[in-house]
Amino acid sequence: MAKWGEGDPRWIVEERADATNVNNWHWTERDATNWSSDKLRSLLLGLTVASDEGSCEVTEVSKLEGEASINNRKGKLIFFYEWNLKAAWTGTSKTGMEYKGTFDVPNLSDENDMEDLDISVSLHKDEPETPLKNLMRTKGAERIRKALDSYVESLKTEFTQGMILPTTNGEAPPCSSLQSKAEPNKTQISSPSGTAAPVRTGIRIPTCKFSMRETFQASPTELYRVFLRQEMIQAFTNAPATVEAEKGGKFRLLDGNIIGEFTELLPDQKLVMKWRYNNWPCEHYATVTMTFLDRSSETELKVECRGVPDSEEERTQDGWKRYYFAAIKQTFGYGARLF
Repeated sequence: MAKWGEGDPRWIVEERADATNVNNWHWTERDATNWSSDKLRSLLLGLTVASDEGSCEVTEVSKLEGEASINNRKGKLIFFYEWNLKAAWTGTSKTGMEYKGTFDVPNLSDENDMEDLDISVSLHKDEPETPLKNLMRTKGAERIRKALDSYVESLKTEFTQGMILPTTNGEAPPCSSLQSKAEPNKTQISSPSGTAAPVRTGIRIPTCKFSMRETFQASPTELYRVFLRQEMIQAFTNAPATVEAEKGGKFRLLDGNIIGEFTELLPDQKLVMKWRYNNWPCEHYATVTMTFLDRSSETELKVECRGVPDSEEERTQDGWKRYYFAAIKQTFGYGARLF
């Protein structure tokens, strides 16, 4: 047994503010899959290229299959990501003709260099040949690679905040040995079937909860569908939106400034969702519960928000009042009394 003061400092428990993982010695893992899915969609949707022949725009990301994670061991970050994605694009020729097609990226992973990335561009079966297909194969593929490279860069910088904890002197060690590939024995480190998985750690932030009430001159059915129908959401936000109106379905509003997922849908009565601004700490979502109360000729909407970062309380309340309540009333006339 080592004498007092002569033990290996890596195993000494010290009094620290975060009370965990002294000197970053232990293995920690953070799941980046949901964050990556949202990030990839935001980078690809709306991407455009143009030439003398016309222009093309990415209009939908129809498939995103894969996973991503970051591991910290001995102060080193190890990145793992593997994605198979498919997206739709729409081309408009200089004469106004529209063409539709898709592109596939089957091998976006830490094992492949970006310049070696396969990007397969095609037209829909019923579409005639057009120079716009070649535009997507050249300039389009180049823009897509840049967007995917931006994702990888964000994964290694934006998402890693808080992964390297302060050392015993209060300073974070330099990230001089970032690795873009998981260690070969990653599967050996993972827990075997039937045992507890490695703990995924994150940053604890102070949060708050608050509730708001607003009355709309509409029935619960009319108001409920406003929050689920994509065309209605695009109308009152005056911006592109993607909405999957089902349990587990994701949404992306206001050009990606708001993202989330529906966790409970009780038609005309209640909506529960994971909801966040895209600049909140990585993977941090508030829980928003919307209750639709029938008040005869009008509907009272009760909105309860839990888990909102303390520093974002005022901004979040103002955002709901301005971009949801006021915008819905102005767009659909739900603020005027019916006589």
